[in-house]
Amino acid sequence: MTTAALPPLDSLFRSSAKRTRDIFESCPDEGLRDDEKSARIRLSVKIRDEYRDYKDLPPALLSQQGPVGPSRPKETRKMITAGPSAPADNNTSRMIATIDNTPVTQPSTFQSASKLSQALTLHKTTRTIKPTYHAPWKLVRVISGHLGWVRSAAVEPGNQWFATGAGDRVIKIWDLASGELKLSLTGHISTVRGLAVSPRHPYLFSCGEDKMVRCWDLEANKIIRHYHGHLSGVYCLSLHPTLDVLVTAGRDASARVWDMRTKAQIHVLSGHTATVADVKCQESEPQVITGSMDSTVRPTMGRLASGTTTPGRRSRTWKTYRSRGRSNRSLAYFALHSI
Repeated sequence: MTTAALPPLDSLFRSSAKRTRDIFESCPDEGLRDDEKSARIRLSVKIRDEYRDYKDLPPALLSQQGPVGPSRPKETRKMITAGPSAPADNNTSRMIATIDNTPVTQPSTFQSASKLSQALTLHKTTRTIKPTYHAPWKLVRVISGHLGWVRSAAVEPGNQWFATGAGDRVIKIWDLASGELKLSLTGHISTVRGLAVSPRHPYLFSCGEDKMVRCWDLEANKIIRHYHGHLSGVYCLSLHPTLDVLVTAGRDASARVWDMRTKAQIHVLSGHTATVADVKCQESEPQVITGSMDSTVRPTMGRLASGTTTPGRRSRTWKTYRSRGRSNRSLAYFALHSI
């Protein structure tokens, strides 16, 4: 019989392996379970094969090794007993009998129980401090009366009334307590953008997009002064707290300082490259601070007293603050301290 007549073995190997796998897959836990005796034998054989040559040191290395481990005392130790024994142990037993096992009382840091309770109370209160509750702000009333956007407002220093200016070119005076309309002032021919009430004179100052700055006498309810000089709309104004000086600014990228009484232009504060959106005055230096849509804030130093300056004189900028790509629309200062 020749080998060419025998069937191929690959198919037989595959079928046998498949049957064997099916047999062991039917009971996987039993196939993985290890006999304890065989595991012990396998471990002992592994230890003997791996550590047989290193179990004992060679004689040359063994002679170089010193004694290993602490030396044990050769004398016998005696047990301490409380009963009578040899004469040498009598002193030891008496010493043990005199030992006082009562714990020593340590003095307390608190002289009395009241101080201890106070300390515990203080510790508790420091952990349970809660902020004082304040009622949330709520809307008291809504006042309507303007026919356009309200672009400016100013409160009288005595808190009796307030004024508003809007896109309807009218300035309205309202009672602060009741919200009733007391007076309407007409005179602007465009949107009223800024209002300021003088704390030292019965004057109301207004500015608007008609390039005009006006002074109103609140006793006669009429315009008594005009301030001419701006080349475009006037967006904001501010009164000096101690001098009779008025500062206005607007779309012509400049702030102008006016003598309130003579209507003379004292200073022209230039340097901005875009609309000046807000201006503030304070008593200390820098006395004038302007914020513009060119992303800069410019505090300006100079003598603003009208009697010691020349009309049209330009003051110097003390420092320039620049924001990153964002226009400055409003300014506020803390009390009267310089920035």
